[in-house]
Amino acid sequence: MNIVTAAVLSLSLLAAAPAVAQTTAGDWRAVAPENLLVIDTSKGRILVEMEPRIAPLSVGRIRTLADQGFYDGHKFHRVIPDFMVQTGDPLGTGEGGSELPDLAAEFEFRRGRDAGFLPAAPTPRGQAGLVGSVPVVTQPDAQMMVTADFKAGAQGLFCPGVAGMARASSPDSANSQFFLMTATKDSLNGVYTPFGRVVAGLDVARALEPGLEAENGRVEDPDVMIRARTAAAMPDGERPVVRVMTGAGLEAEVARVRAERGAAFNICDVQPPVEVVGG
Repeated sequence: MNIVTAAVLSLSLLAAAPAVAQTTAGDWRAVAPENLLVIDTSKGRILVEMEPRIAPLSVGRIRTLADQGFYDGHKFHRVIPDFMVQTGDPLGTGEGGSELPDLAAEFEFRRGRDAGFLPAAPTPRGQAGLVGSVPVVTQPDAQMMVTADFKAGAQGLFCPGVAGMARASSPDSANSQFFLMTATKDSLNGVYTPFGRVVAGLDVARALEPGLEAENGRVEDPDVMIRARTAAAMPDGERPVVRVMTGAGLEAEVARVRAERGAAFNICDVQPPVEVVGG
């Protein structure tokens, strides 16, 4: 199976999209090429939509390193099934990084009305919903009226597919390593930086060689990132185009999932449907 076929097939595993006939052209948005991280692994392709509105420093770092070819050949050195897969260490041990300085934590962000927030459900902390494809919890819009910057506090949530910056014990120690969630882990919320979400290929991440439970997920024979680039840095003929459902189409999808899940509904249950073309 080639990479393009694998990416398209993975969509059916991520979410069941409403029929195309039920949506309009305005219900889809194209992911900006500079925000689309294309990771070709030994098991297939993973596409991550990075979200600079949530973590601009981290997105800038991943863009820089990916387009320098820094990640090529790096191992998925730590893989814990039903949790996450970690990579981005040139040493392959979890102790390495790039020559660039460590990053300040971006555990929370300020949400303006221009953030494109799609509300999904009230929570004890405010409102759960989506910014782009990333699940978040945020203060309500009314809070913007009483803050100096006319914005509300918000925090990305570590749901399946969410991409996060790995770090050491210091909150400000993220550098080059990152991880992709394969399940929900609420304990990471507010203590690690989320910077995007897998929009295709979550099945590929889940298929990576697992690590040893007794050694905190260390992988003896790890899969690797063959190549990682932003779509913007790829030749036109190789560049995938990703469209993510938005607007009324996504509102309908949220309503469908909420009705299906009932009282058990959680924003982590919602994976925006996507279309992948080319690449």
